[in-house]
Amino acid sequence: MKHVYSLAEANLSQSSIVTIGVFDGVHKGHQYLIQRLVEEAHENGRLAVALTFFPHPDIVLRGLQGRYYLTTPEQKAELLTELGVDCVVTHPFNDAVRQVRAADFVDELVSHLRMSALWVGSDFAMGYKREGNVPFLRDQGTQKGFTVHEIDLIEAQGGIISSTHIREAVQNGEMEQAKSWLNRPYSVIGEVVHGEKRGRQIGFPTANTAVWDEQVLPANGIYAGWARLGNERFMAMTNVGVRPTFDGKNITVEPYLLDFNRDIYGQQLEVSFEKRLRPEAKFTNLQDLIDQIGRDVVEGRTYLERLS
Repeated sequence: MKHVYSLAEANLSQSSIVTIGVFDGVHKGHQYLIQRLVEEAHENGRLAVALTFFPHPDIVLRGLQGRYYLTTPEQKAELLTELGVDCVVTHPFNDAVRQVRAADFVDELVSHLRMSALWVGSDFAMGYKREGNVPFLRDQGTQKGFTVHEIDLIEAQGGIISSTHIREAVQNGEMEQAKSWLNRPYSVIGEVVHGEKRGRQIGFPTANTAVWDEQVLPANGIYAGWARLGNERFMAMTNVGVRPTFDGKNITVEPYLLDFNRDIYGQQLEVSFEKRLRPEAKFTNLQDLIDQIGRDVVEGRTYLERLS
């Protein structure tokens, strides 16, 4: 897989079928489009290319701040690669790019990606003031030698699957709903860093994970899920929150890996969330907290064993 960070870096040597989108989360709707594109491209000896953007256009256009992304750019590229994409282009989105006319952007796609076909969703538009809608692009294709293939958006439970709906589900702690739309449990990734070692002191040592501060976190609470360390996977009970029993102030992500006893400081850990077991709570004494964590571990292990 080739992952580049601008169109100018791509310069492909053979023709390609291209799709364009933010693809935040790489959810079921994205997967449907990508899988069909990959199949078509590879059957015809072409490269499958996904062009995405960073920062998210919503952040640039609306001035959003805080946690908004469902995936880091690297997570997104890996998920797209798993679907068979040959080249991921993470193109910068800024004030200059937003002013580019659609026809000029098409010229860049043809030049750098040797685009022979463009696959887009039915609501797609690109370029200055979103002038590059599907009819516009079909006309461009006639002039510049590529076809445009329109893919209908897929629905689930009566509505279109969207990154916006998934963000809301995650922020509400509705992890089973998020999983159904993503086709996998929601996950975050970060380096294991030193914390206050409170968990170790009470017999439940946690791997304090430094998650990217722009990635969406689940609602504060205790979650059953998994911790992936390289090619290994472990059951994990993860606390997301401020640790009110210890008068914490900052939100942390602290998974307790079951049946695990290794020093992993400095390593990258992917933490996924299958189910919210309970909200975060403040306990009047440490023993009550220890007893509750013990019950969480039993409940979480039972739940995860059923999934295995």
